Amino acid sequence: MDTTQFLELMQETLDIETELTLDMKFRELDEWDSLAYLSTIAMIDDEYDVVINANEFKTLETLGDIVKAVESKL
Repeated sequence: MDTTQFLELMQETLDIETELTLDMKFRELDEWDSLAYLSTIAMIDDEYDVVINANEFKTLETLGDIVKAVESKL
């Protein structure tokens, strides 16, 4: 999985201009809300054909954690 591409997709998904890094805690971003959550889940499904269920997503803290979760299902 190309992490640079993932971070770019997250920037588009969140409609954010700030450069994102894998160690960022996504829930602390001002742009993070329920719509951002749903958009992120949809983007992951569309781009990687991976579904992360709500219970698993609750355990994720950083953007790197999302990458690891997606990679574990590829």
